[in-house]
Amino acid sequence: MQSPRQTGRSVWALFAGFLVVLILTLGTDALLHLSHVFPKPGERMSDPLFGLATAYRVIYAVLGSYTTAALAPRRPMLHAMIGGTIGLALSIVGAVVTWNKVELGPHWYPLALVVTALPCAWLGGKIQGFLSRPKPARG
Repeated sequence: MQSPRQTGRSVWALFAGFLVVLILTLGTDALLHLSHVFPKPGERMSDPLFGLATAYRVIYAVLGSYTTAALAPRRPMLHAMIGGTIGLALSIVGAVVTWNKVELGPHWYPLALVVTALPCAWLGGKIQGFLSRPKPARG
């Protein structure tokens, strides 16, 4: 059983991972709108632009899971996968809510976010595990 301090650190790790994803995603979206790569908010984007959005969201999801794993008090991969499961649930809700709103984009876009949620979480946890391994002593 975790102590209250460890539980608080676990919650913080999950929150921080989502915060990283949220800030990077919203920041990139805003930058791409301001630089006229993306159309004005409310205007429909082309499929290739949704492809670009998917690509950086995948990268940010890996980075968010890495952050969660790095801040976890113990069992970093479990924390990364819990974050991924929450992300999966949110992606499913997003897909369901937007499914009949064709002005928001093609159906493949929210499905791509659903399909990539857990693999991104796993990869972020794996990268954190690899980078945190003790280095062999030089002798």
